[in-house]
Amino acid sequence: MKKNQKTVFSCQECGHQMPKWMGKCPECGGWDTVVEETQTAAPFRSSGASLPSIRPEPVPIDSIDIGEEYRLTTNIKEFDRVLGGGIVKGSLVLIGGDPGIGKSTLMLQALFGLTKNNRKVLYVSGEESIQQIRIRSKRLGAVSSGLFVVSEIDIDAILTMMGSEKPDVLVVDSIQTMFNSELTSAPGSVSQVRESAVRLMLAAKKTGVPIFLVGHVTKDGAIAGPRLLEHMVDTVLYFEGDRNHVFRILRAVKNRFGSTNEIGVFEMNEQGLTEVSNPSEVFLSERPQNAPGSVVTASMEGTRPILVELQGLVSSTSFGNPRRTILGIDQNRVALLAAVMEKKLGMHLLGHDIFINVAGGVKLDEPAVDLGIVAAIASSFLDKSIQNDTVVLGEVGLTGEVRAIGHIETRISEIKKMGFNRCLVPASSLKRTKGIKDITLEGVNTVAEAIEILF
Repeated sequence: MKKNQKTVFSCQECGHQMPKWMGKCPECGGWDTVVEETQTAAPFRSSGASLPSIRPEPVPIDSIDIGEEYRLTTNIKEFDRVLGGGIVKGSLVLIGGDPGIGKSTLMLQALFGLTKNNRKVLYVSGEESIQQIRIRSKRLGAVSSGLFVVSEIDIDAILTMMGSEKPDVLVVDSIQTMFNSELTSAPGSVSQVRESAVRLMLAAKKTGVPIFLVGHVTKDGAIAGPRLLEHMVDTVLYFEGDRNHVFRILRAVKNRFGSTNEIGVFEMNEQGLTEVSNPSEVFLSERPQNAPGSVVTASMEGTRPILVELQGLVSSTSFGNPRRTILGIDQNRVALLAAVMEKKLGMHLLGHDIFINVAGGVKLDEPAVDLGIVAAIASSFLDKSIQNDTVVLGEVGLTGEVRAIGHIETRISEIKKMGFNRCLVPASSLKRTKGIKDITLEGVNTVAEAIEILF
């Protein structure tokens, strides 16, 4: 081994480095994820040979010209909304998701949308040949003379190509396939991913070209590679959904240029991904009528209210430990609400299994849907259905009180648009809903009052 080389053992899940091999990573707890890597202490090169060499100098912040058009639109409204209104020039965006979920399809369609605005874009694939990309683009109808494709994994060649072609947007699919010849480790290792991402980040900041990195995910659903990768980029997007269902949800978990609560809803079909402009209508399209355990609530996803159906099923069990199977909601939150119902409503749920599902595969993480969860459980337990034109909103406290929620007027506006005539809201929120017509608003102070009104 040369003097300027050293051997380290790196975890391929979290990037933690250690001086010797271990069967279990002490940082993330992953088994058999530690791999030996040889690192070269060579001088770090920040960019390719063809990129301009600019020495930065401090300047007054009020003298910086951002230009009239500092965001690029892809003509895909759902995608632009999640990014905060479009692609910011010089930004580095990381998008992850399960294999086959549609990440490459989304990127190809987004690049095609950019070419409609006379933009020159470059799609670099380390997993497919250019013939395979051409076949997929023909199926999607995303063929344009402004869309350039190349199959390459050498990061130096990509940076050189970026300097010579001068694209307006660059997509690297995927970052785990990139290779740096100065490192002896294999593509996909922690050191290769980290080095490639750093070079692409510096290239994006120096040239002002937005770069998208497509990343693989681990078996736990997190983006593979070191955690440094998520801290380094400007935006982290997750493409969620079940491959057996047609709906896909694009969610931002980090965004330096917009909200982290925005989601975009897409439908997968033979022509690729199609935007769903009204998710509430889609999620409620197959809602059963007069079915016990079914209730509609309104959740805020960024600036957009979405009506979703909560389904609850309560059944008696002969086992000592009743099951609590929850999909789409925090399991601890449901256990807390079940305990409140036991104490304040006198419903003996200890000997019953409780199953909760959010129809459509949506994940809810705000407390404003608490009263909806309580209503769904009570409806199934009592075997009584809730009126089809009723929507339930409110946060539930440990003493059984119903607390105020935010964006009440925005939620009610969406509820009216979807044709609902009645809404249960916290009594303290009624003060902010003056002047709302064509819908019946009933304020409740406790969960007992809500159950009495509903049943």
